[in-house]
Amino acid sequence: MQKVLILEDDPELVELLEIHLKDLGCDITAVSNGQEGLQTAKDRRFDLIILDVMLPGLNGMEVCRRLRQTDRHTPILMLTALSEEIDKVMGLETGADDYLTKPFSIREFIARVKVIFRRNEESAPSDIAPTLSAVIRFDGLVIDRDKRKVTLNELRVDLSPKEFELLVLLASNPGKSYSRKRLLSLVWGYDFEGYEHTVNSHINRLRGKIEADLSVPKYILTTWGVGYRFNEEL
Repeated sequence: MQKVLILEDDPELVELLEIHLKDLGCDITAVSNGQEGLQTAKDRRFDLIILDVMLPGLNGMEVCRRLRQTDRHTPILMLTALSEEIDKVMGLETGADDYLTKPFSIREFIARVKVIFRRNEESAPSDIAPTLSAVIRFDGLVIDRDKRKVTLNELRVDLSPKEFELLVLLASNPGKSYSRKRLLSLVWGYDFEGYEHTVNSHINRLRGKIEADLSVPKYILTTWGVGYRFNEEL
């Protein structure tokens, strides 16, 4: 049973989401206050957090930011009545995994939730058979996909979920160039047309954590006019 935390102060919307999530077999916890919701998220384990931006007590952006300081992995789906591009970008760059602008269709909401649950299952280590090539190594950089662990020169590197997924995708295909739009589709799972600079921000943060010299990156290279690739010469 998937455990879902809903942080939303609109009781009618909460009731609607609960009905459809329970149809998926989810165990629901609903909180209407940002500060209380943040504490609930820290005290218990959830498979998904549905987070409204406009919350009393503590707004959703701040809740997301604080959660990501200690929890890099629990998926966060943001809901908001705001529709400006900067708000969407801020939500994604604060650490949200996906974003829905109100009003949204329940069909689209359920589709997004199912994608997140499927990713949870795909990223979980298999107890049945070991995954081939679960560990990727490149000149001091070690990526353990099963443990979702990255080390550089034997020191652990703390990555957000999207930073980790970007790194795994690029490192699994050294030399292959990906456009920003393609990376959005493969890592975020949706076509966020116009938000290609979100990829730039994540790549810059990722480079800041694994590159010794940002002016001359060693691992993640820029393919001018296209996008990014992992250095195939390591």
